[in-house]
Amino acid sequence: MMKLGLFVEGTGHHVAAWRDPDVDPRGRQTLKQYVDIARLAERGKFDLLFMADTNATFGPDDVETWTRTTQASRLEPITLLGALAAVTERIGLVATATTTYFEPFHVARFFASIDQISGGRAGWNLVTSLAVAEAYNFGRESHPHHGDRYARAREFAKVVLGLWDSFEDGAVIADKQSGLYLDAAKLHFLNHKGKHFAVRGPLTVHRSPQGHPVIVQAGQSDDGRDLAGETAEITFTVQQDFEAGRAFYADIKRRAAAYGRHPDSIKVMPGVMTVIGTTRAEAQDKYERLQALLSPELAIKDLSSHFGFDMSCLPLDGPVPDPAPDVEQKGRVKVMVELARRENLTIRQLYKRVYGQRGHRVVIGTATEVADALEQWFRGGAADGFNILPLTVPRGIEDIVDLLIPELQRRGLFRTEYEGKTLRENLGLPFPHNRWAVEREQKSAG
Repeated sequence: MMKLGLFVEGTGHHVAAWRDPDVDPRGRQTLKQYVDIARLAERGKFDLLFMADTNATFGPDDVETWTRTTQASRLEPITLLGALAAVTERIGLVATATTTYFEPFHVARFFASIDQISGGRAGWNLVTSLAVAEAYNFGRESHPHHGDRYARAREFAKVVLGLWDSFEDGAVIADKQSGLYLDAAKLHFLNHKGKHFAVRGPLTVHRSPQGHPVIVQAGQSDDGRDLAGETAEITFTVQQDFEAGRAFYADIKRRAAAYGRHPDSIKVMPGVMTVIGTTRAEAQDKYERLQALLSPELAIKDLSSHFGFDMSCLPLDGPVPDPAPDVEQKGRVKVMVELARRENLTIRQLYKRVYGQRGHRVVIGTATEVADALEQWFRGGAADGFNILPLTVPRGIEDIVDLLIPELQRRGLFRTEYEGKTLRENLGLPFPHNRWAVEREQKSAG
């Protein structure tokens, strides 16, 4: 069956969602709203909640832009997931942490702790960061080059995975009579020394019921795809076109196999913004009301940040230019350029297609029509499931849970009950065996 994530944004995913009359724009800073979202998503049997993050809001020249969006302030997601773990039972809890501005030990410990607190429902969304503004908050004057960020990310992931194996299963004995709490033979020092990191270990958190947190990765570039093929168990992708989605899907599965992994050990989940109505006209009206609130000025600034140069001097009804050769957000801008070339879009038409929904595909219609669109990609080899971006909160999530999910269940495409207690079990991912235990077994067998 298809896998579904709910991409959580406190007001909704359309850039103008906070201006919708039914949306509380201040709710995104309250725990109550996120508890309501989590419980609603769990009622809908979603596999996971997904939370993006950044360590910066704006650069020194972008203050005016950010004062007109909800993105200038956000709760730190790992802390938030700890609170949501206490009020949910089955839904997975996935948050973003950057490999460029964090340290591996911190990330390993944060997510191992959430995994324990939640009973095996945590996931780490591995990113390398996009915004140069993040550098300013960590004593740096520039953002590392794309290739350098991914080289660091590969080693970072290797260290985190190694730390998560510090304790073998069964390492905690807790024998009161003998006074022995740990089996020393099952506790391991990592002793990693590489180009970017030197980490002794061990981690201070033992293994969870799912072995270790699920790794999610969202890179679109060649480096990002290769990192996903090597390490990720979910890849969150931006795809607009079915054939491009099929090609991406096949490429990720091929890369996973090249690293000796079974293709089913990584789930490809494109982002999709759903706009659902009782009629197609009603759904279209919901979308167009928010589209009408888009600011061309802000949209052009957003496009400029992706394309790597100021596009404000170009005619809005002129052709979409090529991006700068040294653009950093390679994967996402490639999707935009391919969309513009395929449909011969102007700059104005392109920003209307990508700005409001942050570059993701939009599916508009009745629950039956939206289900048709998702089923085509799922059965057609373009997706194992989807990371769903609700148009607004809470109405957009209610439309998904009350209208779309029952239709998917009627077709036998989505669960009616959770299969297991851990995120890994519900996703159908293999249990990760501890490397030290495997090594010992291999030595014994040899």
